[in-house]
Amino acid sequence: ALLLVAMTRGAFRYWHLGPVSLLDLAVPLLLSMAVVRAAVYLLRHAFSPSGWLATSERWIVTVVWLGFALHLTGLAVPLIDLLQQVSFTVGRQTLDLWTLLSGLVTVVVTVLLALWLSGEIEARLLNSETMDSSIRVVISRLVKAVLSVVALLLGLSIVGIDITALSVFSGALAVGLGLGLQKIASNYVSGFIILLDQSIRLGHLVALDPTTAGVVTKITSRYTVLRMLTGTEVIVPNEYLVSNIVRNESYSDSQLRVVVSLQVSYGTDLELAMRLMDEAARAQPRVLAEPAPMVLLTTFADSGINLELGFWIGDPQQGTGAVRSAINMAIWRSFRENDIEIPFPRREVRLIGGLPPVAPPAAD
Repeated sequence: ALLLVAMTRGAFRYWHLGPVSLLDLAVPLLLSMAVVRAAVYLLRHAFSPSGWLATSERWIVTVVWLGFALHLTGLAVPLIDLLQQVSFTVGRQTLDLWTLLSGLVTVVVTVLLALWLSGEIEARLLNSETMDSSIRVVISRLVKAVLSVVALLLGLSIVGIDITALSVFSGALAVGLGLGLQKIASNYVSGFIILLDQSIRLGHLVALDPTTAGVVTKITSRYTVLRMLTGTEVIVPNEYLVSNIVRNESYSDSQLRVVVSLQVSYGTDLELAMRLMDEAARAQPRVLAEPAPMVLLTTFADSGINLELGFWIGDPQQGTGAVRSAINMAIWRSFRENDIEIPFPRREVRLIGGLPPVAPPAAD
């Protein structure tokens, strides 16, 4: 479009086809639009594709180009004068619409720069292998918060807004945090507590209740993500993890003890049965050699003798269902080959007094 307008303007001037004032205005406007789009295109490749630029690119192009258009058409100065005439008082300072708009643009630019800088710092911290993962997350969150606050205050100071005039807004914000935002604030505080005391870390296997257990895959300032063994992800508010009892299977040691219980008949060679169970556990590659598997005789039940096989695995985040199934299958094959019976409930019915007489069949 820019090339076409420029060629049209040249043709009008060369052959004197008519006035070219509108074309003279259209060329710099289209040129400014091309420059703005090129700049945003470069920024898009400098930032991550999922960043803030991907969602606000159209707004940025429109606002920046509109500023260029007002400047080129000479409407910027009258518009600024008009906005400066609309003023109001906040505290001891008088503000006008132009100051507010310019302050808003300045604050947005400084905050976006702070977010970009904090993102770069966070990426470097998370890729560092010499620092603990929880400490890296804490530092990245603190850097992001500090840079955002500094950028906000710096942007307000640049346009001449007295920060003390915002005390009324900060008071209202404090009341809001104390009432409506209490849970949200509690989640943020709990998130930093979890990250600092390292009671729950990335990769830990935790259980919230008998039906909800999974591996910690993400810890943010507000919530923690658990990936269950079924593949489902559970988002847990950090306050819940701090104020409730949570079973952490990997808190001090990543090893987990798994128990397989079964019953054999009273006529079974117990030493042989216990040896076969021990061999079935040791044959599985996920079962640790130390601590060694152990078979215990637990109780003498009504139908048979209860045995318990306990063994340890070093990767509980992979789940226990598969290793239990493999060991149960190995025990079943070994018991069947050695004629070891796994009892099942039986009921014996006795009739006291004999059977009643059976009536003869009726004649046709």
